[in-house]
Amino acid sequence: MTNHQHPLLHFVFYFGAPPEKVWAGFVSPESNRIIFGGADLEIDLEPGGRMNWVGVGADGKRTIYVRGEVLRSEPPKLLQHTFALGASGKTSRVTIELVPETEATKVSVTHDQWAEDDATTYASCADGWPRILSRLKTLIETGKTFKPH
Repeated sequence: MTNHQHPLLHFVFYFGAPPEKVWAGFVSPESNRIIFGGADLEIDLEPGGRMNWVGVGADGKRTIYVRGEVLRSEPPKLLQHTFALGASGKTSRVTIELVPETEATKVSVTHDQWAEDDATTYASCADGWPRILSRLKTLIETGKTFKPH
């Protein structure tokens, strides 16, 4: 169910790479470390598996920046997972769909099922997804990326 206060976010990008390479970009710890400024991706692609981006917090202790649970995983076509910032109990859902084209992969990301009172995460994701997808596209196509804002 889509909340009227927070409509779904939907982004479509075309990556100049086959779906298998794009899939690897989304799920490999190496590419995620580059895209997310050193954060480590801990991932178990089985339904119910964890999908957490972690690093060292300001206090020097392990911090979970984003946490999620894999809902569906169909490599290299579909990845669906829950999404929550840090220790927040407010979750939403991310669906990543990869569709092969002649010389590219169509990447559709839909972020929905927002908690009614989660304006902070919604705003962060509305701004963040285009940056993340642009950085990942650049990394996959060129082997390097640019620094976030």
